[in-house]
Amino acid sequence: MENTTNTTVAAAPAVQLKTNKSLVKYIFLSMITFGIYGIVVMSSVSTSIDTVASRYDGKKTMHYCLLFFIVSGLTLGIANLVWYHRISARIGNELNRRGIAYGFGASDYWLWNILGSLIVVGPFVYYHKLFKATNLICADYNVKG
Repeated sequence: MENTTNTTVAAAPAVQLKTNKSLVKYIFLSMITFGIYGIVVMSSVSTSIDTVASRYDGKKTMHYCLLFFIVSGLTLGIANLVWYHRISARIGNELNRRGIAYGFGASDYWLWNILGSLIVVGPFVYYHKLFKATNLICADYNVKG
């Protein structure tokens, strides 16, 4: 008699995304590397959201290096406002689609990063929320695909 067991294993994605982004590490390592680490982390955020969400929403986010080194200067910084608005909205939509109970979206960018800069700590709150939302999405992706 043959013993066959049917087990359903969730197909884990071939690429595991990093879930270790944090504000303290971002600030500290950016200072030590003269901003290079910050560029790498934001590039990782743009790549991660493309990996996770592109097949569902059909969008592609401009890579952060392209924005930072070329487009931002050509548009006198206006492209940064558009890019951060769009990526924040896209991350918020992906959180909702995946059923992750964490509030984040484009309004957080405008309220914390732009208006919050008047109280100095606003951008820090925004980046903390951005990294936490990205970590949650990546962790969910690593489990569910």
